[in-house]
Amino acid sequence: MLTNLMYVTVHVTDQDRALKFYTEGLGLEKRVDYPGPEGRFLTVGVAGSPVQILLWSHAQAGGQPVEKRPDAAAGALILESDDLRKDFEVFRRRGVTFDQPEPEDYPFGVRIEAVDPDGNRISLRQQRHRNRADG
Repeated sequence: MLTNLMYVTVHVTDQDRALKFYTEGLGLEKRVDYPGPEGRFLTVGVAGSPVQILLWSHAQAGGQPVEKRPDAAAGALILESDDLRKDFEVFRRRGVTFDQPEPEDYPFGVRIEAVDPDGNRISLRQQRHRNRADG
C-alpha cells in the first residue's frame, strides 16, 4: 500500500540557478544535494512539509518557452500560502517573475502563477477559509 508522496520533479537547465530561485526567491529550504549515478540529486521543500521538489537537470528544456515544451504543464507545481497577497509582495521584491501584475480572486480563494528561470510555472494559491454561512 502506498504511504506517502515523496517527490515532485521540476525539470531545470541549471540546478544552481534553480536552487537560488526556489530558496532565495520563494523561500523554500534546501533538503538534499548529492551526486548520484544519473546526475546531481537536488531537492527543496516547504518547511515542515514532507514532500520534496526534485530540481532535475534536463538540458532539453533550455531556451524553450513553457508553452512549446511538450513535457511542461502550466502550474504543475502548486504551493499554498496562508497570506498570498503578502507573500506575493515579498516574492516580487526578491525578483520572482509572475504571469500577472497582481494575485486574483477566484471562487475558492486567491491565485497567481510564478515563473522560474526555465519557464516552469509555479501556481501559488491561498484557499478561501470557509465560515459557517458557507456550509
